[in-house]
Amino acid sequence: MIETWLQDLPHGITLSCRAAGARGQPVLLFLHGFPEGAFVWDPLLEHFAQPEHGGYRCVAPNLRGYERSSAPPDVKDYRAKFLVQDILALIDSECGSASLAAPLAAPLAALVAHDWGGAVAWNLANQHPERLAKLVIINSPHPGTFLRELQSNPAQQAASTYMNELIQDDAEAVFGANQFEKLLNVLSASHTDAHHAPRRPAAAWLTEQVKQDYRQLWQHGLRGGLNYYRASPLRPPRAGDPAASAIQLPPEALRIARPTLVIWGQQDHALLPCLTDGLADYIADLTLVPLPEATHWVVHEAPERVKQEISDFLARP
Repeated sequence: MIETWLQDLPHGITLSCRAAGARGQPVLLFLHGFPEGAFVWDPLLEHFAQPEHGGYRCVAPNLRGYERSSAPPDVKDYRAKFLVQDILALIDSECGSASLAAPLAAPLAALVAHDWGGAVAWNLANQHPERLAKLVIINSPHPGTFLRELQSNPAQQAASTYMNELIQDDAEAVFGANQFEKLLNVLSASHTDAHHAPRRPAAAWLTEQVKQDYRQLWQHGLRGGLNYYRASPLRPPRAGDPAASAIQLPPEALRIARPTLVIWGQQDHALLPCLTDGLADYIADLTLVPLPEATHWVVHEAPERVKQEISDFLARP
């Protein structure tokens, strides 16, 4: 049974949340990406809440800008430091209130994240490792490898050009037209490459019901989700915008001190497998699981495999 509610945070942001499992149990927190929402995690929430699969308290917020969560109008309000602040406050609310005796809430059993949720998770794990015991990342590039590839790899630069389309002023209208036809093409593996040739057959998981679930989410507005791209300089350079080519990240901003599982669909045409090369330079305790046949939407495509990999990872001492 999935419960839903609006969580008011102390700094004035409200997050609409979904959860399964009893309060007071160790918490698994799930962060979605673009153009998704918290509902995509429902099968995992219900699975890991069951006693035979850990009996966790499983929580998935809609990130700021999505569904019924707060959607500040200013692009700068979608910078990483504010997104991390939201999740830290949610951890406090789910893992126990801070007090003089215990100034921090109990750590998460694990933070699980995909796509843009992963960008938030990488930052949080680097800056606040005491707030989580383990980290699970699904097709979301570490900032160190992403910056490296955006600066030096023409293939990844080309694969990321879609980001410059998403930051255009008319992106909301373009992607919302014809009942979100273009967004549905993003989700479907039948979308075309730069030469307008189909890459692979249509995604079997993208049923009419799932399409309707997504349309219902997007009816709340697209601007918040698109502002994540507008607020981040980690994208290919273009005329008048040096973007990633002008960035340097200090080594201390890239280290991950918690055991980390990275699951990567190797057929992701936007985030290439090269983004997992060199991860061990940043993560002392890394488990990398490449899935050769999966795309970016591996949570939809291979839910049982994802559940099993996370279960095995959580069971490790």
